Amino acid sequence: MTSTSRAGRPRRSSAEMLADAASELFLENGYAGTTVDQIAQRAGVSRATFFNYFHGKADLLWLDLDRSLVGLASALREAAALADVAAVAAALVAVARSHDDARVPWALSQGEAMRLGDDLTASGAARFVAQHQTVAAYVAERRGERQDALGPQVVSAALLAAAGAATVAWARAGIGRGPLAPFVERAVDPVARGLADTSF
Repeated sequence: MTSTSRAGRPRRSSAEMLADAASELFLENGYAGTTVDQIAQRAGVSRATFFNYFHGKADLLWLDLDRSLVGLASALREAAALADVAAVAAALVAVARSHDDARVPWALSQGEAMRLGDDLTASGAARFVAQHQTVAAYVAERRGERQDALGPQVVSAALLAAAGAATVAWARAGIGRGPLAPFVERAVDPVARGLADTSF
């Protein structure tokens, strides 16, 4: 797309142009049938530019969610006045509240049409592991325990799983889905209450 054709519109980042190009190609050719070179060509940028923004194709599926999750560590710090379990739940709701509700991750809303298959599982698992490390480290520090102790691991895994399930339900709820935060809050609150009443 030339700069002339975008005249009068806000300038879009290369990351967003790559994401738009990838979404078109994944729907046309399927995820496995689309290459990085094709995405870069469709976006009108070089292959090198692609790798300036993304490690690989899977990162494009989660662009908007990844942007929101960057705020998880700061949300955890801001919730430090609460007990550790309640702080994690509050931080997850805060991250959901900060997410642009108009931006639904394709991996969740269009995974079948893009024929993602095992790539969806693998890319989602990688994100879960990264966030799990952040949350477990936070809980462990609050408790003065090792990160691999049972308590921090269970708190992190349970609350992240609840938030993840809520995000999937929200993405698949369709056009009238509303904001993400209430979905996440409804999912994490009962889990947090259960965890708070249990000793590890």
